[in-house]
Amino acid sequence: MTSVAIVTGASSGIGAATARRLAAEGFHVLAAARRTDRLADLVAEIEKAGGSASAVACDVTSDESVAGLATAAAAAPGPVTLLVNNAGGARGLDPVEAGSVGDWQWMYDVNVLGTLRVTQALLPALVASGAGTIVIVSSTAGFTVYEGGGGYAAAKHAQTAIAGTLRLELSGRPVRVIEIDPGMVKTDEFGLVRFGGDADKAAAVYAGVAEPLVAEDVADCIAWCATRPHHVNVDRLVVRPLAQAAQHKVHRVDL
Repeated sequence: MTSVAIVTGASSGIGAATARRLAAEGFHVLAAARRTDRLADLVAEIEKAGGSASAVACDVTSDESVAGLATAAAAAPGPVTLLVNNAGGARGLDPVEAGSVGDWQWMYDVNVLGTLRVTQALLPALVASGAGTIVIVSSTAGFTVYEGGGGYAAAKHAQTAIAGTLRLELSGRPVRVIEIDPGMVKTDEFGLVRFGGDADKAAAVYAGVAEPLVAEDVADCIAWCATRPHHVNVDRLVVRPLAQAAQHKVHRVDL
């Protein structure tokens, strides 16, 4: 039977790119996100390319919505062997002393509690498959802090803690836990969300960076990790563009 992969946050960016790539790898993809119009377009694109996918409306901050995702997974055309916890994002770049509690709450709800809800809901199916894999898309902010990034780094550090703890707790059961930590990735929406729709501020992050990562680069890493033989567990994969030597050191040209 066809293996089923579930990708959260699949309506744009890394999630959409991952859904396309996993479908090309032969998975039936359950593409989950809030924006069902975008999901419909994504599924049509995947099917046109010869892949197999279904759209599932899902808000990872809602218990009821995540329960609906689990119901959809139970009706999928095969065992659920892969869960990609990709839904997340950043809001604001304020120092801790002036940070918005609302922004911090949103980042924690989506990145951390969203990962928790979805993982809890799908774990029984992953175990039952006999060869499950959980991928948590965190960030280099999950292990390195930076000025203005307190809220986002706190949320991503928490995701990293979930990944490590879950790996220990699942020892002896047939489920791998993989953490993917991207650095600078240029997507259509991440910066816009972070800066409240300010396109100039979003673009400034990548100014002078000749080749930041793009969503397809991260999707390639996710697919590679997920398609290794099941006894091979890539605990953590850190991926940055060549121009980014560290969180605080980025080579920029023509500024």
